[in-house]
Amino acid sequence: MQKDTSEIVKELGLSPDFQTFYDENKDYMVSADLTKLLAELLNSKGLKKSQVIKNSELSEVYSYQIFSGLRVPEQKKLLCLAIGMGLNIDEAQQLLKCAGYSQLYVKKPFDSVVLYGLCKGMSVLEINELLYKYDLETLG
Repeated sequence: MQKDTSEIVKELGLSPDFQTFYDENKDYMVSADLTKLLAELLNSKGLKKSQVIKNSELSEVYSYQIFSGLRVPEQKKLLCLAIGMGLNIDEAQQLLKCAGYSQLYVKKPFDSVVLYGLCKGMSVLEINELLYKYDLETLG
């Protein structure tokens, strides 16, 4: 059974001490390991790193460093990988969250363009063109 975040926050406020709260909720906490999540996504989608890197429009060396855990990418670079992997919105949001970035928010113009692109299965180049058209900073 999963607990809603608001439920966990409520329990945090009601808990007599942190140890009790932690013991009761540690199974619901996120343990972020970007390298592991990337590997799981590659595996579950049957993708090859080389194809994802090509689709992401990122440098090959830089991308392999991300996949191996040597580098933590900037948010925009991580979004390029998400697009290159053909992730859906939920998977991309999970990837951002795992790396410690805030999730995309549809009311922000840049974020809404990227969300639209993810939803429509657009490429990095197509999303960049749309960002440029609306005078927004591109993915890079």
